Amino acid sequence: MVSQIAKLPKPPYYVVCFSSQRTAGDHGYGAMADTMVALAEQQPGYLGMESVRGPDGFGITNSYWVDEASILAWKAVVSHAAAQRLGRERWYEDYRVIVAKVERAYDIKRED
Repeated sequence: MVSQIAKLPKPPYYVVCFSSQRTAGDHGYGAMADTMVALAEQQPGYLGMESVRGPDGFGITNSYWVDEASILAWKAVVSHAAAQRLGRERWYEDYRVIVAKVERAYDIKRED
């Protein structure tokens, strides 16, 4: 799981927001999630990812991409499609995917 703020370029770029409620038990989820992060990082157009999951199983993953074509190419990767199918079959009670164009973004970093 990715647990830090992604370092991103200046907008515009795209974000895929994936919100999910996990089922009980791992059932291979952890290993597959690690594999998918490593695979996404190799895809053309990938910019970064942020992911968190609470003890109740609710999680949000934001993945960032250069353009919509990169997102569609990632969706079509065979291993990713297989993971999506397993997610529907065994890992998620409920989920939502939102794809949006980021036109403005800002951040602060505390300097001690």
